[in-house]
Amino acid sequence: MTDDRPEITCTASRLVYENRWIKLREDAIIRADGSPGIYSVVERADFAAIVAIQDGHIYLVEQFRYPVGGRYWELPQGAWEDDPSKSPEEVARGELREETGLIAGQMQFVGSMFIAYGLCTQRCNVFLATDLQQAGQQLDAEEAGLVCRLFALEEFERMLREGVIQDGTTLAVVGMLKVKGLI
Repeated sequence: MTDDRPEITCTASRLVYENRWIKLREDAIIRADGSPGIYSVVERADFAAIVAIQDGHIYLVEQFRYPVGGRYWELPQGAWEDDPSKSPEEVARGELREETGLIAGQMQFVGSMFIAYGLCTQRCNVFLATDLQQAGQQLDAEEAGLVCRLFALEEFERMLREGVIQDGTTLAVVGMLKVKGLI
């Protein structure tokens, strides 16, 4: 932009839908050139994705993903919509325990990223969990049927190469850790 006008100005906003996990709003906007438009914005709580690695192995979870009608392997991940005051690390530690039954002696913050910032406010906070101890899963009702399994890193990389892993978050997190030299 060459002047001080904002690129986009919101002139009105209306709530379209809301439940415990998601809020959808529609914003009326004016672009810097004066043209009107709308944006649909999905508001979701930030979440944590956890890379739990021990002795050359990685923990993955598999669960049924209703919107796409199938079971898929992915990194442990989740949000605490009912307790937004928790820090990203507390969410990561809690999700790791819930889904895998693991407690991490070391939890390293790796970075954060937006998942789909063209339509959603949600941010993913990425953690590397090491020095792991088993303490037992604590699955939520929404996680019924979730399976946790340990994979050799070589097998995990094969699953990524062959498209077995379809989760965009898992793929992006692996890329983040690779470029930072953490895996």
